[in-house]
Amino acid sequence: MEIRINRKSEIPLRRQLVDQIIFSIATKQLEPGESLPSVRELARRLKIHRNTISQAYRDLESRGWLVAKRGCRVIVQARGKQTHTAASRDLDDLLNATIQVAREQGYTLTRLTECVERRLELAPPDRILVVENEPGLRMLLQEEIRPAFHKPVDGCSLADLVANPRLAIGALPVVPHFAIAEVSPFLSKGIPAIPLAFSTADEQLKVVRMLEHPSVIGVISVSRTFLKTALTILSPVAGERHSLHGYDFPLESSGALKAADVVFADSIASQHVKHKKLFPYHLIRRNSLDYLVDAMKSYDST
Repeated sequence: MEIRINRKSEIPLRRQLVDQIIFSIATKQLEPGESLPSVRELARRLKIHRNTISQAYRDLESRGWLVAKRGCRVIVQARGKQTHTAASRDLDDLLNATIQVAREQGYTLTRLTECVERRLELAPPDRILVVENEPGLRMLLQEEIRPAFHKPVDGCSLADLVANPRLAIGALPVVPHFAIAEVSPFLSKGIPAIPLAFSTADEQLKVVRMLEHPSVIGVISVSRTFLKTALTILSPVAGERHSLHGYDFPLESSGALKAADVVFADSIASQHVKHKKLFPYHLIRRNSLDYLVDAMKSYDST
């Protein structure tokens, strides 16, 4: 562990010591379980008072970076044993230490920001980002993707992404296949977007064709795009024999679907709507979702 104390700095000696030890742990110069020098030894080496060393060690112990063992040994805490609160505090500690060390070595905050962003763009993704302009459709895609991952699934519009490219940092972008060409120019070249293919409506069309009597058919969705497309596809089969109606979810009233003989609902609405003949529709094609899962696994293994 290399520590350099600057006695001319306005930063207190204890703070310099704390930040450099955190930085040494973060950069693996100090490994979990490794012993630090004793208070007396480090005080002699750095030519500063032992109380300063003791205060720094106690501070790092209270923040979960170090742990005191029998025999007056102080060792680096194993990171997996920390609580969520300690881990959150540690991130602030790490950022503070990184900023301090960067400044001491002559780097500006602008330069540090550029380097961090460049590294993050190339880092394996730890979340999914659905890029879709229509809020309802975006919500629907997020809902269908979320059960396949133990990772956050976020969403934004293309306009949001253009205005703030940082939204894609640390994310595996997911885009409806027809919008790939439009979205790709605004994404990092290190992590290309995954296209999503949509399911066919063959099963739903089959249900309509098998209706024996003139019927009222309802389609309900959180997405206006989904609703408009579904009505367009079902309309030729329904013809004049059946009555076709679209409903926005949430419904304006609980009795809105009472007159419907058959109801087709997206994967969000189908969880809340009760009807004796309800047919859920999953928007994302199964093999497309499998491809997305495999893509994320390939990053996880790197």
